[in-house]
Amino acid sequence: MELLRGTLDLLVLKTLSWGPMHGYAVTRWIRSRTGGALDVEDGALYQALYRMERRGWVESEWGRSENNRRAKFYALTPKGRRELARGTTDLRRYVDAMFDVLEAETA
Repeated sequence: MELLRGTLDLLVLKTLSWGPMHGYAVTRWIRSRTGGALDVEDGALYQALYRMERRGWVESEWGRSENNRRAKFYALTPKGRRELARGTTDLRRYVDAMFDVLEAETA
């Protein structure tokens, strides 16, 4: 299933709310939580992470992965937590409105 435009940032922010992770771990967490329904492409993920870092929603530092490889770890900032809360509220309102239309009785 393809991600809806604008949802990747929100998925990544939610994933990082569980703690700092490197990019592959973010992808793995999203895939696992969705039972494989959502798979984030590497290019899209790293573009999103860089964009969110520029906006101050995440910060990064180099460390060692569970395989003892050098990896960049991303962590949510307070600004990122606020964006996660705002984005979650907006998305919930959007989805509720969509279902209001989709579940309407036909004449």
